[in-house]
Amino acid sequence: MATVGFVGLGIMGRPMLKNLLKAGHTVVAYGRTKAKLDACVAEGAQRGTSNADVGARASIVITMLPDGPEVEEVVLGPNGILSGAKSGSLIIDMSSISPLVSQKIATACAQKGVDFLDAPVSGGEPKAIDGTLAIMVGGSEAVFQKAEPILKCMGSSVTLTGPVGAGNTTKLANQIMVACNIAAMGEALTLATRCGLNPEVVVNAVKGGLAGSAVLNAKGPMLIARNFKPGFKINLHQKDLRNALKTAEANSVCLPLTAQVQQMISSLIAHGKGDCDHSAIATFVETASNVEVKAPTV
Repeated sequence: MATVGFVGLGIMGRPMLKNLLKAGHTVVAYGRTKAKLDACVAEGAQRGTSNADVGARASIVITMLPDGPEVEEVVLGPNGILSGAKSGSLIIDMSSISPLVSQKIATACAQKGVDFLDAPVSGGEPKAIDGTLAIMVGGSEAVFQKAEPILKCMGSSVTLTGPVGAGNTTKLANQIMVACNIAAMGEALTLATRCGLNPEVVVNAVKGGLAGSAVLNAKGPMLIARNFKPGFKINLHQKDLRNALKTAEANSVCLPLTAQVQQMISSLIAHGKGDCDHSAIATFVETASNVEVKAPTV
């Protein structure tokens, strides 16, 4: 059993940390929000006093943060994880950030003899709780093998996708497919509802065919039930698509569908829906069509 540091105790981080505890690992936790840190300590984690303290006390440190600037601050900033980390230790960033930022952090870590992996996840809060996340890893084969047993405490699918940065590039591809899928689901169910059909029946009719998907199974019922409690916020999906479009521009790739969905998300945020679950991407077409996708009242 390892001593694992964990920084970032939000919707995803806290259940991931709990799964490490369940597996028998010692976890040193730290986060800026005292109530969240107190809750993790109550569940069995040791209390870290700073990012540097976590780096000094744990041979493996995991970060789970909103975006690249936060990861840079926590890892590379004054009193950051790297300032306390010992040579030979490992930092695993499981945030969804720009691949270029992952590579920058990896370079700084290497200068101190610290290994680094980028290992973003997919599956949202439900799979974080279940420990069945899909984890996409970027780094060397040797470092991946060192980290794999830890990652398997949090995910049912752990895949090395290439060198540092490849994990986040894979996650960007994932986020494009998820966002476009939710938007398409919104169009389809809005049309079906306008035509007088029960959207629950439509979902059940198509989910066993080619249109079936994990997105439809997870997000269709949320849309129909009008349940937009966030497992993954629209604000964060906007960030991911922004990183995808920046990466595409840097590599001369055209992403017209991604750009269109990003504009839809911007409109939703302007209408106060940024903290809703990303299933609410589907409501853009509802609003434009003056239709609400829901089961008919009896």
